[in-house]
Amino acid sequence: MASSTIVGAQQANAESFDYQPPAAALNAQRILVKPNLGYPVGPPVTVSMAVLSEVLASLRQVNPDAEILVVEGVCSPVDLAQIAGKHGLYDMLDEGMRLLDADDLECVEYENQSPEPVRFKSMWAPKLLTEVDCRITVGAFKRTILKDEPLISASLKNLYGLFPRAKYKARSKNSRGQLHRPSVPGVLQDVYFCIGHLFDGAVVDADQRFISKDWKPDKGQSIAVGKVFFGNDTIAVDRLACETLGESVPSYVEAIERRR
Repeated sequence: MASSTIVGAQQANAESFDYQPPAAALNAQRILVKPNLGYPVGPPVTVSMAVLSEVLASLRQVNPDAEILVVEGVCSPVDLAQIAGKHGLYDMLDEGMRLLDADDLECVEYENQSPEPVRFKSMWAPKLLTEVDCRITVGAFKRTILKDEPLISASLKNLYGLFPRAKYKARSKNSRGQLHRPSVPGVLQDVYFCIGHLFDGAVVDADQRFISKDWKPDKGQSIAVGKVFFGNDTIAVDRLACETLGESVPSYVEAIERRR
């Protein structure tokens, strides 16, 4: 059913996706799941409820007593509660699961562990990342065009939603424009070495892939693929997804691999 071509990552057919949680989830008291739910638009703009449901159900199966915190920070005028309701997320949460808005959480400064920070020597993100025992990012596979270059968004880019908009906004209060300067591929390296390296698991929903003709991450074309990529290494999972789907491996993935 699943095959592995890169250490730390494997793929499965979406229709038979059977999530295998990371080892850190087995005895965790608290698990943080960060899904891509930043817009009031369904998949492939956001992660499908089928994939997210499988992740949550598998976590509950291997750890019946853990508190599971679903954490997202939106990039839309529509608030998280409305987006979650529109997608039907609340119907998937059991008594031990809670939905939290990242913009409402206390934030602390995370030092950049990279030997060569691109822009940020440190970044502010929820303190909660240090207060849980397991962290999993569940992204959607998307390609947009930014500054005339293709930008791949998958499990690592999904972490943008954890950064407080109040601190990283630019012209629009709804987005995190500061994280686009000098370039998203550059800032993604800082994201990985500030908080990305903390994540124990990654999932990329590519049941349908999203392709935009411009920078807009919520308006574009949907192409059926029928794949889900997952594993214990965000960078390995994103690389496998790109290679399998015929996309060039992003420069930020290769830069992170060289520096870690």
